[in-house]
Amino acid sequence: MTRAAATVRLLLGREDFRRLLATRLLAQFGDGVFQASLAGSVLFNPQRATDPLAVAAGFAVLLLPYSVLGPFAGVWLDRWSRRQVLVHADVLRAGLVAVVAALVVTGAGGLPLAVAGLAVFSVTRFVLAALSAGLPHTADAGALVTANALSTTSGAVATVVGGAAAVGLLQMAPAGDAGYAAVTLSAALPYLAAAAAVAGFSRAHLGPDTATRSARLTARQVLRGMADGVRDVAAHPPATAALVAVSGHRVCYGVLTLVSLLLYRGPLAEGSGPLFPGGLVGLGQVVGAGAVGTLLAALVTPAAVRRLGRRRWTASLLVAGAVLQPLLGLTLAPPGIVAGGFVLGFVAQGVKVCVDTTLQEVLADDVRGRVFSVYDTLVNVTYVAALVAGALVLPASGVSVPVLVAVGAVYGLTAVAFLRRGAEPARV
Repeated sequence: MTRAAATVRLLLGREDFRRLLATRLLAQFGDGVFQASLAGSVLFNPQRATDPLAVAAGFAVLLLPYSVLGPFAGVWLDRWSRRQVLVHADVLRAGLVAVVAALVVTGAGGLPLAVAGLAVFSVTRFVLAALSAGLPHTADAGALVTANALSTTSGAVATVVGGAAAVGLLQMAPAGDAGYAAVTLSAALPYLAAAAAVAGFSRAHLGPDTATRSARLTARQVLRGMADGVRDVAAHPPATAALVAVSGHRVCYGVLTLVSLLLYRGPLAEGSGPLFPGGLVGLGQVVGAGAVGTLLAALVTPAAVRRLGRRRWTASLLVAGAVLQPLLGLTLAPPGIVAGGFVLGFVAQGVKVCVDTTLQEVLADDVRGRVFSVYDTLVNVTYVAALVAGALVLPASGVSVPVLVAVGAVYGLTAVAFLRRGAEPARV
């Protein structure tokens, strides 16, 4: 048995890790159902958005509201029982999903539906931050890389499976708003199941270890807590370097996402034969290739970290992105774009596992929640900023050699900045 397999077996032998993993899988399955059903109805449909700025605006509407509130929410994760936060958040999401379904079935749109949908997405990001902050309480320090790889990868797969389930349900549901509303409402079931799963923990099991829990927080306390979290990151070079790495990657990820959307609505709409279809099916092939890359990175990263160290492995991933993404994208052919999707998924997951583990190891538990919320906000803001920047310079076809070269340059500069900023954490 390999060391990675032994570590996975050890983790799955822990009842608390299995319970937290089940909570994540149920919650992210529900995310997939909700997102796919909403995309299929009215809130956001990239297939209809022919203008690059419209695509960027759609992502901004979904992601930016939490990006503003996330750091404030993070302070709560370090003051309140994370178990209680997860229970209440999933129950709240189930209720909000019912509101969205009611709006869809009545044909409502505009501001009411946007507000309800955004509320669900905002609580979702809060839940993911709480799951990451609580993970170290269910895994030994030496198993954190594997625990993160297993948790985040299986969660991503659960989201994809939930989305596929929603698409399947939509094929059987009545046409029109009633069908979309019924599928949307079905997302409430896995959310309630996730709440039931995490309720099996004791109140203090997921932390925080030390905190002044209070039912009321003033704006000054929240801002002070955020400042403490930022200072704690600044005091730990490996944590700062980790955020540099993930920010640079997300800029590239955002630009490449927009390029792919535009290519498959334009030059690649017809595909290139039965193996590489065009249009929405072809875009799904790119997403599928990214999912395969994600799974492979989850399998490879723990062993690579043991062999190279987390610092060198993260830098290697960024360098791979710098070299391979421009080379594959410049082919402007479906095989190259699909291969680029695989590389993007591999780099994204490898970097995320290393960044999550670094933050969990070098930061104290009583600031971890707010740091993960700031981290989550940073991920969203850099992604949306990249989409907007890409929309301003990309043509409607998505074909731009300078933009692809710029993506490679950003990856390369990020690797240099990462190596210069931080040293290897003490525990690997």
